[in-house]
Amino acid sequence: MGRVLVVDDKQIMRESLHETLRRAGHDAACCGSGAEALGALERDDFEAVITDLKMPEMTGIDLMRQVREVRGDVPVIVMTAYGAVGSAVEAMKNGAFDYVEKPFKANEIEQIVERAIVHRKDGSGSAYAGNALRGRTRIVGESQVMRGLKEKISRLAKRSSLVLIVGETGTGKELVARALHQEGPRRDRPYVCVNCPGLSAGLLESELFGHEKGAFTGAERSRKGRFEMADEGTIVLDEVSEIDLGLQAKLLRVLQEKTYERVGSSQILETNARVVATTNRDLEEEVKNHRFRPDLFFRLNVIPVTVPPLRKRREDIPALVQEFVRRHAVGEVAFSDEAITKLVEHDWPGNVRELEHAVERACAENDACVLKPKHVVLRTAPVPRTVPAEKAEICSIRDMERDAIENALKHFGGHQERAAESLGITSRTLRNKIKRYEIGR
Repeated sequence: MGRVLVVDDKQIMRESLHETLRRAGHDAACCGSGAEALGALERDDFEAVITDLKMPEMTGIDLMRQVREVRGDVPVIVMTAYGAVGSAVEAMKNGAFDYVEKPFKANEIEQIVERAIVHRKDGSGSAYAGNALRGRTRIVGESQVMRGLKEKISRLAKRSSLVLIVGETGTGKELVARALHQEGPRRDRPYVCVNCPGLSAGLLESELFGHEKGAFTGAERSRKGRFEMADEGTIVLDEVSEIDLGLQAKLLRVLQEKTYERVGSSQILETNARVVATTNRDLEEEVKNHRFRPDLFFRLNVIPVTVPPLRKRREDIPALVQEFVRRHAVGEVAFSDEAITKLVEHDWPGNVRELEHAVERACAENDACVLKPKHVVLRTAPVPRTVPAEKAEICSIRDMERDAIENALKHFGGHQERAAESLGITSRTLRNKIKRYEIGR
């Protein structure tokens, strides 16, 4: 754990990152401008800096250059807009430790910060190579299905076989992937997780395999891909079903032959990374609908691991609540037996992630030491605005869908990933619908 400086001119982003880092055990400070950040760096010691690239007066690139001059040992992580390859490449060229694209998952920024802190302490080289995932992943639950899952993880962790983790959104698939890495012989090697839905086909290919200088517009220097960074360690392909069909063929080659080429190069590179893939879709159905290659499906589906939905292991809910209270509550807080019963009886379409949000919300919005059923607000997909009876006949499904999306985005403060989870769709589908309905314009 370390002290991290967050720099962003938008207050909501500063507060969000501050809370994410606090939950991960870090001590975070926030600044609204580059000049303010430089002052903070002169007064205090930080293990890492996270800065937005697009800021008035002093950009993230300018700030990073000055940080290198005054505190060259402090790694800088930059935040870029979705798909801003050129900005990310420029940042890396100017010495950024790593970059993350908005919107990003909390665990994504936590992993990068953790690597940055380790990097500063041990003086290691790249952002990924040699920096293993530290700390032990704790999978909560002693139900029969969870005991079986833990036993399977222990067996598979000792092997290097490809594993396909299947489960609904919010069940904890990436947590299982971490456990497979941490409990195996590769625990001291790199752990690299790739968020497949968050990247376009062109950008994802570069992320996976790397690229050479001049391979595309904005590629001003060569860059290693995630397979290269994860060599001898573990690479996790999160939501592999979202990979474009054309790129699936190249991925199949890596899985079968353990070889690949950087974008813009004909040199054949080898990888010894263990591959773990996750999906919340029925891949057999995806194959039938021609959205997923059958040969890739058969290659991935050798050792499937199913993560059960929360409704199938309700007896684990009290232990999960206790864990989430430990993470999110300030001071001594407990849920009454009646509140626990209310939580156990809920169907949890959003699974463990939805339960954590419910516990976090109850802890944040109430000052009571013992939380009762009235303090527990359960929310699933937002309900569309009520339509007057006289207009009901002209209210189309399109109108209702648009309203539901607007309500979800409003409820989650514009956070697209959480809105998508509450609606039961992927982030990519949500982005497409926002564009189609011109929401926010």
